[in-house]
Amino acid sequence: MSLFRKIFRSKSERSGEELKSDDRGKYMPEIKLPIDERFTINFKANGGKFLYCENLNEVFFNLDHILEENNWKEKKVLLFDENLKSKFKNSNLKETNKISESTFFLTTCENLIANDGSLLITSKQIFEKKLPELSVNFIVFATTSQIVENIGEGLRGIKSKNRQKIPTNITTIKHFKSGDEKDFLSYGSSAKNLYLLLLEDL
Repeated sequence: MSLFRKIFRSKSERSGEELKSDDRGKYMPEIKLPIDERFTINFKANGGKFLYCENLNEVFFNLDHILEENNWKEKKVLLFDENLKSKFKNSNLKETNKISESTFFLTTCENLIANDGSLLITSKQIFEKKLPELSVNFIVFATTSQIVENIGEGLRGIKSKNRQKIPTNITTIKHFKSGDEKDFLSYGSSAKNLYLLLLEDL
């Protein structure tokens, strides 16, 4: 069962399940969480802001709230993706293709990585730009079918979908708390203020 459907079930159903899990012996193997649940937990732990949407109307509604909350309605959005331009054409976005003019970047991603809560992106989304060149504010539109276990699985997917020409500039975004102290493993990576609009498509 999807994490998102679990959240909205009745309290009695949930407590019944909790009792079952308490009955497990201490030597029993750990129950592996579903892939969507692991992604959500890790993504939020990285500082990402997550909005689950059951349909496109909810996507548009949540996008509007993000813009309102941040006072971005009159600001320019960096938007490279032609499909996204078409999808959000009724959202009254003030588009630009110049980084210097933009306040936030609206994009898709290749995959959502469950085991570390990161987003896998390529030149299809950011062309040949480097992450630090782009706005600190990201809004990413993705679907639940894009969640994969790990980066290796995501890379294999990119390779099989693009047999003629594999995209370049493949990278991940993992740190969503600009200004937070980071450990040495995240040195050199670009932290982003990131909102994820996740559409259920499974």
